[in-house]
Parts: sequence; structure tokens; C-alpha cells
Amino acid sequence: MFSALTKKLTMPMPDEALPGRAEEIPTAEEHFVFHVPLKGDIPEGCEVAVFGMGCFWGVERMFWQVPGVVNTAAGYAGGYTPNPTYEEVCTGKTGHNEVVRVVYDPSKVSYEALLKVFWEGHDPTQGMRQGNDRGTQYRSGIYYSSEAQRAAADASLAGYNVLLQDKGFGAITTEVLPAGAFYFAEADHQQYLAKNPAGYCGISGTGVSCPVGLSMSRQMQWTDPTERPASQE
Repeated sequence: MFSALTKKLTMPMPDEALPGRAEEIPTAEEHFVFHVPLKGDIPEGCEVAVFGMGCFWGVERMFWQVPGVVNTAAGYAGGYTPNPTYEEVCTGKTGHNEVVRVVYDPSKVSYEALLKVFWEGHDPTQGMRQGNDRGTQYRSGIYYSSEAQRAAADASLAGYNVLLQDKGFGAITTEVLPAGAFYFAEADHQQYLAKNPAGYCGISGTGVSCPVGLSMSRQMQWTDPTERPASQE
């Protein structure tokens, strides 16, 4: 049992990953909350963000509630196996993370505001787990689609890392990587907590606030805790 758990907590090498398949896994046609095509074209002017922060059921609910978000989807990213199934991802042999794809209108909500939801919505210091959920598919990750997103993610990670350690937490383990292939999860996993309001949600935050636009340079200016903005506490 210990050996099996250890393997699930360790990323496989590409040549060790399950082979997957060429065909896409069937998913839902329509978003259960927004009533728009789940896999529809990105609306003009909108952008895409991808986050992994534990079980994607609870993560997706966090983001569809954010004003300015126009579509969300649960899926798999950051791994090697093409078109994986949920069962395959859970073996730890695909390298994938459970993620949420967020389509948002930047005129109504900034990427930095989405990062605030990301950081505050989970504990990014836990490595290959979130709470009792253990495995590579529960790791913390930001998958950027532009240099602007990458810069914002790196800056907020550096700043929030300082705030967390000020509160006694360990170092952030979040991976910040280019967005690769995103594979839509099966229909049952899409908007799961809207369909099952009392369903399982295993993620929770640290209680440490992350200001919008946080960066390492701004954080380092606050040498006296009493001088930090009230929103930090």
C-alpha cells in the first residue's frame, strides 16, 4: 500500500505514462450554470486561464461564481497521456492535474483578481495533495497562456509566498507552466456541485488574504507589519 501511495505522489516520466487514445472523451454539451456551449468558441475579447488547486469540483464552483467569468470547465492538464479518463488520471500514471479552465472577460475581471481566488481558495504549500486528497492530480498549478499571465503569476507567487511564511506556513509548491493541452473531463464532472449541492468538496484555503496585484517588490516594502494595508490580515 505504501509503495502504491508513493507512486501516486511522484510524477511519472513521459515514457512511463499510460498511452491514452486519439479520440476525445465525451463530455457535456452545455454548461449547467451558464447555459452556453461548454466547448464553444472563446467570445471576442475574452481570455482563458487554467488553474489546478485540488479536486476540480470545488475549484470550478469558486470560479463560476466570479463576476466576469463567462464559462468554466473541469478537465486535465499538465501531463502526458492524450485524452485521459478520470480513472486513469487518478492512478497517477498520466502526469495530469485536475484543473479548471476559466473563460473570463478582462474588462470585468482581471487575471490578477482570478489569481486572488486561486491563492485564497486552497493551500498552495502542500505538494502533491490538498487536505485528505493525495496524488499528483491534486497539486497546485497555474498554467499560463501569455507572457502577461506568466509575469502576473510569478509576481503574485513571490509576494504571497512571503505572506504565507509570515503566518507560519511552508514554502509555496505551486508549479507555474505554459498551458499545454487541456482535456475536458467527463460530463459527470462538469459543474458537479451545481448538480449536487451537497457533494464532496475537499479544498479549503489558508485564511491568509492575497491582495489583487500583489508582487514581491511591493511585499518587501512592508518591513513593519503594522504598516501593511488592512486587507493583508
